Amino acid sequence: MTTTEFSRLHISSANGVSTITIDNPPVNVLDVPLMSEIRRFLLSVRDDQNTRVLVFQSADPEFFIAHVDMTLIDEPHAFDDVAREAPEGLNPFQAFGELLREQPQVAIVKLAGLARGGGAEFISAADMAFAAEGQAGLAQCEALMGITPGGGATQYLSTRMTRGRTLEVILGADVISATTAERYGWINRALPAAELDGFVDRLARNIAALPEGVIAAAKKAVPMADLREGFRREHDAWAGLFARPAAENLIRGGLKAGAQTKGGERNLEALLRQLEV
Repeated sequence: MTTTEFSRLHISSANGVSTITIDNPPVNVLDVPLMSEIRRFLLSVRDDQNTRVLVFQSADPEFFIAHVDMTLIDEPHAFDDVAREAPEGLNPFQAFGELLREQPQVAIVKLAGLARGGGAEFISAADMAFAAEGQAGLAQCEALMGITPGGGATQYLSTRMTRGRTLEVILGADVISATTAERYGWINRALPAAELDGFVDRLARNIAALPEGVIAAAKKAVPMADLREGFRREHDAWAGLFARPAAENLIRGGLKAGAQTKGGERNLEALLRQLEV
């Protein structure tokens, strides 16, 4: 597969490391095309023995993946094709995270800016994540839209931090700094912004250079939690709230107020909190 097959991803590969740069202006919303391209890329390298490490980053230093595309409120069948390919018991967003989590390569996120909603869930599904101090932030902002996370956050976060901290992230619905995210266990490390690239690049190269079989053995020896029952509960909670009028009103109100624009996304939480249900 060549990089010309993607319009929202820029991919470079060297010495067993593939660097995937997400570029879906203006704020890298997780829309159907972006999700489809990431999914297609992951499947294309799944059996590639020469690709050992995947590093995800953003072309926009302010935004990694903003969140799921809010305009999908008007396109109820937009994910039909993705849903048909999802494993039984998973909705399309959960299946997207699980595809990354089950990837045989080591998946690393290099976070320089903001990641909310589905973008933050993508980070939680990765094997490792490193973020820039003073610049990066993560948030599960769904509660401000009248819903709960539906793409794995309730389960991924519960394996990384205490129940109290998970509820703080979901119900507090504020941006969590890189430093706090490290302390909570959401990411591996918060690093000075000037050191982020060098640290992640060195780590990725070192992992890719390990003897054959070591990565696979390590990922097998450090098992993933079985989250299937939790995913069912999460989907039921999310879907039940999404069907209520409050969710539609808040999502439409958010778009009207400037969500999914650079200005609106810089302080999305304040924008959403000002809306009336």
